[in-house]
Amino acid sequence: MSGVWGGGRVAGVLPVWRCSMPTGWRTPVETDPIRVCELIVGLFDVNVLGVEDFGADAPLRLHIENRGPRPTCAECGFAAEVKERPQVELVDLPVFGRPVRTVWHKHRWRCADPECPVGSWTAVDLRIAAPRLGLTDRAGKWVTVQVGRCGRTVSEVARELGCDWHTVNNAVLAYGEALLEADVDRIGQVTAVGMDETLFARIGVWRRQPVVHFHRRCHPRGPVGCGSRPGRERTGRLARRPRRRMAITGGVGNPRLVESVSGGVRHHGF
Repeated sequence: MSGVWGGGRVAGVLPVWRCSMPTGWRTPVETDPIRVCELIVGLFDVNVLGVEDFGADAPLRLHIENRGPRPTCAECGFAAEVKERPQVELVDLPVFGRPVRTVWHKHRWRCADPECPVGSWTAVDLRIAAPRLGLTDRAGKWVTVQVGRCGRTVSEVARELGCDWHTVNNAVLAYGEALLEADVDRIGQVTAVGMDETLFARIGVWRRQPVVHFHRRCHPRGPVGCGSRPGRERTGRLARRPRRRMAITGGVGNPRLVESVSGGVRHHGF
């Protein structure tokens, strides 16, 4: 901190100091309006084209496009040229108490060489949205947490985002299945295979295929439900696994159940 005199010396008057702060000590504040808008949007490598406001009862429509170098053809290496600019409307997270629709102005590219066998292709950016889903990536992760971890219903989350039930449910299934596939330590090894006695004992024209229930050890993070699939499919999956000793139990006093289980397992080499 440095000080300078506010004026000359006057008898009986204390000196006045004017303080100046080094620029390196100041809090960084973005003043560029374009960059401020990009920070609020929170997406990487995009240009904010504009925002449409159709009233308080309608969602805000945020228009964006990708920002980056022009791609080249993967076949011949020629620079690509823009063929079309399709617009994809995605459900996004609410902002300032308003639902939001992000309109992604995509680039459909084609090779500049007319003799190149490669057709057109559309740019993909998983940081914005996954293909064939109606939500942005951040909205898809958020709805998965709300439904899977917080226990909220799909319809409740859909109402908050201002979209339909299927849009949220499709995203929850897609992100949820990816989480289950990635978390290989979620459950333990299969220790027993159980059968549904009712379905095995059912006779008549409405009888269905045998259903197998896989029982797994519970993970310390919580219990794991048992899946139900047609018996032929389950025994087929078992046949593709490494051979191991398994305990197969049937209902007491139900010989048809025991015979069906044993026959199905023997059919697949167990």
